[in-house]
Amino acid sequence: MSATATSHPAWFAALPKPAFFAMIHVGALPGTPRAAASIGQLRRTAAAEAKLLLDGGADAIILENMHDAPYLRGRVGPEIVAAMTAAASAVRAAVPCPLGVQVLAAANRAALAVALAADLQFIRAENFVFAHVADEGLMPQADAGPLLRFRRRIGAEAIAVFADLKKKHAAHQLTADVSLAETAQAAEFFGASGVIVTGSATGQPTDEADVSEVRAAIRLPLLVGSGAKPDGLPRGADGYIVGSYLKTDGAWFNPPQRERVRAMADAIRRLRA
Repeated sequence: MSATATSHPAWFAALPKPAFFAMIHVGALPGTPRAAASIGQLRRTAAAEAKLLLDGGADAIILENMHDAPYLRGRVGPEIVAAMTAAASAVRAAVPCPLGVQVLAAANRAALAVALAADLQFIRAENFVFAHVADEGLMPQADAGPLLRFRRRIGAEAIAVFADLKKKHAAHQLTADVSLAETAQAAEFFGASGVIVTGSATGQPTDEADVSEVRAAIRLPLLVGSGAKPDGLPRGADGYIVGSYLKTDGAWFNPPQRERVRAMADAIRRLRA
């Protein structure tokens, strides 16, 4: 596949490079097995974390419903969309930086709806190109076609779609004969705004060789999506999505720690030099 002409979203082009994308893992949402907090508590906690992350040096923030495990495959209920919109709107009111959202697992249209309602700039999308087997089960249909048609139908074309490539927490034997570079080229051809390269699981390091392979294959923005630490940042990315390291004891389910956020911001600033 040949790559199509691409242009970086204006908000992304304005960020320093490489950019620091910090994660907010919104508390378990209504109806999920671990749900405990009220919508009001979820909103207040997300907004407070966003302020801490931005004050610590983050350039952009992503919200994710990781506490909702075990996840549904590809679709979530209206209660999840409503709760994520409430949390995202609270964060949008609290901080001025670019914001994104991911709704697990592979609920990409739900994420677009949240982003449109809450005035966010981008979503993180799983299963954008090629099928794979996730821990939620088989993801049999690539989502690029339905997702981008839905984006057009709801008037959300200004919202960027950052697509995971051979995503973490998944098996890719179905596409073992398709290289990471070819997967990236397919994502570019099918209209992704950017791509994300990860390690094998949350908190696991991303291989610098994988970053280099994708960087050589496409012109899209490229983000590292897992395992980033101040002393282990793979070179060649346009940005780093950081979650686990920023949290107390480096555990994703803990609240963020200001000193860890600043340490990561300092490390990324040194790369810019």
